[in-house]
Amino acid sequence: MSHYHIKHLEEYYQVYRKSVREPENFWEEIAEEHFLWRKKWDKVLSWDFTKPEVKWFEGAQLNITENCIDRHLSTRGDKTAILFEPNDPNEPAEHITYRQLYERVNQFANVLKEQGIQRGDRVCIYVPMIPELAISILACARIGAIHSVVFAGFSSKALATRINDSECKLVVTADGSYRGAKTIDLKGIVDEALQNCPSVKSVLVVKRTNEDVHMEAGRDHWLEPLLDKASKEGKAEIMNAEDPLFILYTSGSTGRPKGMVHTSAGYMVYTAYTFKNTFQYREHDIFWCTADIGWITGHSYIVYGPLANGATTVMFEGVPSYPDFGRFWEIVQKHKVTQFYTAPTAIRALAKQGVELVDKYDLSSLKVLGSVGEPINEEAWHWYNDTIGKGKSPIVDTWWQTETGGIMITPIPFVTPTKPTYATLPFIGVQPALMDDNGQEIKGNQVDGKLCIKFPWPSMARTIWGDHQRYKDTYFSAFENKYFTGDGALRDEVGYYRITGRVDDVIIVSGHNLGTAPIEDAINEHPAVSESAIVGFPHDVKGNALYGYVTLKDTGESRNHENLRKEINQLITDRIGPIAKLDKIQFTQGLPKTRSGKIMRRILRKIASNDTSNLGDTSTLLNPEVVQEIMDNVL
Repeated sequence: MSHYHIKHLEEYYQVYRKSVREPENFWEEIAEEHFLWRKKWDKVLSWDFTKPEVKWFEGAQLNITENCIDRHLSTRGDKTAILFEPNDPNEPAEHITYRQLYERVNQFANVLKEQGIQRGDRVCIYVPMIPELAISILACARIGAIHSVVFAGFSSKALATRINDSECKLVVTADGSYRGAKTIDLKGIVDEALQNCPSVKSVLVVKRTNEDVHMEAGRDHWLEPLLDKASKEGKAEIMNAEDPLFILYTSGSTGRPKGMVHTSAGYMVYTAYTFKNTFQYREHDIFWCTADIGWITGHSYIVYGPLANGATTVMFEGVPSYPDFGRFWEIVQKHKVTQFYTAPTAIRALAKQGVELVDKYDLSSLKVLGSVGEPINEEAWHWYNDTIGKGKSPIVDTWWQTETGGIMITPIPFVTPTKPTYATLPFIGVQPALMDDNGQEIKGNQVDGKLCIKFPWPSMARTIWGDHQRYKDTYFSAFENKYFTGDGALRDEVGYYRITGRVDDVIIVSGHNLGTAPIEDAINEHPAVSESAIVGFPHDVKGNALYGYVTLKDTGESRNHENLRKEINQLITDRIGPIAKLDKIQFTQGLPKTRSGKIMRRILRKIASNDTSNLGDTSTLLNPEVVQEIMDNVL
């Protein structure tokens, strides 16, 4: 019997040991007993981290949408698959059953085919959190097209970069989107992006805000009339296990975003298995992950993981603060949510609002609370545990990445004893290692080092789209024969893991990975700027906020610094999106550099964080005098 649903700690250890000793047998059992295959695999796993090349369930054939939709129709056809909660609380929620989802996905898939989309083509999806976002993803998967979802908060430049990198043929978007009290002109952003996207042949536009938008003749089509004419039936394309399912871009520490490629079979098996156990999902539960589907969390734990388990998954269009900061709790009460998965940033923002907005609502349906996006700090953990969970709903503090596809280190609720700020134990099948700076694995407990994974897991990204060398350089070159996560971690006396943060030039702001290089590139385009350096500093809501040190070409006082700050943030918003704006901008005479010209961000980080007691030896710098000048003028 396979341990698809782990129920106590002894069983976790037993199953974990098996998954590490006999990984192929373990994953074969899980895959065989819980999924629908058109053809069985010839080989469970082949891998070589030196190339790096990983293949799971090679030779198998399947379609992930048959596992997420078709196989549930006979037993759960009338069960709600997607529960859509709109931005406006006065607009009724929409319950989409598995049968309705089947019909709507087929209609959308048939429209894509009519637009000339074939197996292997890339489709860019730039849609707000409305049902069409999930439906378009599943429609792509159904016909074997590769979906590339871009978060609908990115700028037109960021969108164009991602469309061009994978040469998308078609874009799905909406006339606009609602975000709290604001309406955003999504179609306008797409029109601007498409001025430089030669691969795009057509655009499908969902009506959501009913704004007047420009429709380019021959290229742009309203989606609804096409769906109305399309058939509700359609066969799923039979895919190979290692065919790409989707591309999802993640910020690199260098300028160009990385298109992480996830394939079908392993991703399906792992997201489904992690969903079932990390959230202890049971048949009549109502699961709500508050992430946007534009991020990996939404792909894996709003769409694929829950639907593969025949779950009811909530999709929320709005923001936690609209119409007031009680909105999350109002939704929990209204839909009797049982598992609630959100980011520490949201928890900190809500904790600031006082408990009267929580106490108004009945949260007794909650069984499990989850946290994702960055390590959760102790204060937020206790507020979440006491105020929301009332001390009876365990918190699963999940560590994972876009690149890992699924949850890697997490407590299993009611199984693993939790410890604030610790992600606790590796998930089944995950083999972590802490490495020292000499590339040696650090054994034993009460140690810290760089977090690596030494054995493949089914949902790992297989490559970076169009650039396998970069995939190898980024993840497999720092430590021989290991996947390097880019994170530091410590292991306590019982073997629990705590993630201590990025060790490269990526800063996690409100759960979003922001590479410093693209932001610095945007700032440096300003005609008055000579150079810049971005660091993170502690922020009580976002976790980290961005601090910019900017050197001007003309250091005279002739320019208005306030206007410059606005112009710099506007540049960042245009190039990347508002999520990358700087909280503080300090104008400096120069930046501290090593003799080889490398900016010493470590020193700048300490100054920004008001931690100047130990800056180390600055006398070896090329220009030690600027350190004092920066400290004297710190914001």
